[in-house]
This record gives sequence, structure tokens and C-alpha cells, in this order.
Amino acid sequence: MARVRLSVAARREELLRAAIGQIEERGVSAVRIADVANTLGVSSALVLYHFSTKEKLVASAFAHAAEDDLARLRRLLGRRTTALRRLRAAVRWYAPTGQAKGWRLWIEGWAVALREPALRDVTRDLDRQWKAALTGVIAEGVAGGEFRCPDPSGTALRLTALLDGLAVQMTAYPGAVSRARTQRWADEALARELGLEREALR
Repeated sequence: MARVRLSVAARREELLRAAIGQIEERGVSAVRIADVANTLGVSSALVLYHFSTKEKLVASAFAHAAEDDLARLRRLLGRRTTALRRLRAAVRWYAPTGQAKGWRLWIEGWAVALREPALRDVTRDLDRQWKAALTGVIAEGVAGGEFRCPDPSGTALRLTALLDGLAVQMTAYPGAVSRARTQRWADEALARELGLEREALR
């Protein structure tokens, strides 16, 4: 059966999603252009036509994944409810016990970014945008009198650092920390940063 002819944009997105899947499964160093092509039943030449090198494909795949995550974050923080509820929803989604996908992908990305400037730019930009979005909603909650926080940007950094570290523990060392304990620590950290009792997050 002949494949459906896709637009350039649709084909690129299909290739990027296939690359993300292969990176999560195999890791960046083991992924080949042929693996991505085989996943979709297309030629390696087609993948190279769109991305020219494996390095460009990998960087583009991470950028695509980053945009997906940021779009979800914007939807959570754009809800018409209190700043505290929006912040709690974002933290719970981002936490390794939440519904955010791709922790294996991002841990792999952080490791490769140590040596690959293009990927380092992608991960750094994602990190900045996450922290800026959290800082904004924290500042909004402070201005509205919902909670106290003298340093919204510092709080955003500490929260994401905690969640990133817990994600590494849960992903790299299954069983090292339980989901219940991880969620409790995330809630306790958020409450402490905002000068609230943990019960206020329920």
C-alpha cells in the first residue's frame, strides 16, 4: 500500500517524533539515521534531506520536545484560576510522579549537551523559559496576596532543581525513592517556598 504523501511540515514532525522515540529507547549515541527511517518505513535519504546530519536531527528533535512541554506549561499557567492552583498544577505535572513525559529523553539530553553546543542551547533555552514562566506566576500570586515569597526567581530555580534531581533518581535508579515520597517532598518544598502549610495545597 502506498504511503500518504505528507506536506513538508507534516513530514518533519513525523520524523522528529520518530527521532524522539528512538532517543528515549536507545540513547543519543546509539541512534542512527537508519533507525529513525526504519521506524517510519522511509529511506535514510529522506531523513537526511530534511535534516542533513544526525546532529541536526537530534538538536531539532529536542527543540520539538521542548516546544511540546512549553505549550503544555503555558496551558496550565493560563487557566482562569488562582496563581496557587496554577502553580501547584504545573509543579505536579512537571514532577517525576506527574504526567509529563520524556524524563529519559531530557536526562539523555542533559548528558549530551555537555559536549554538543547546539543541544546545550536547546536545553538552556527550555530551562530559562520554564523558570521564567514559574517566576511569573509566583510573582502574580505574591502581588495578589495569595502567599509570600521574597524571591520568586530563586524559588523557581530551587523548585525545578529539586524536581530535576528527583527525576534523575527515579529514572536512573528505579525504586530508589517511592512515588508517594517524591510527591510529598515536592508539595512540602512548594509550601515552604510560599510560606504556606502543606494542607493549603490540597
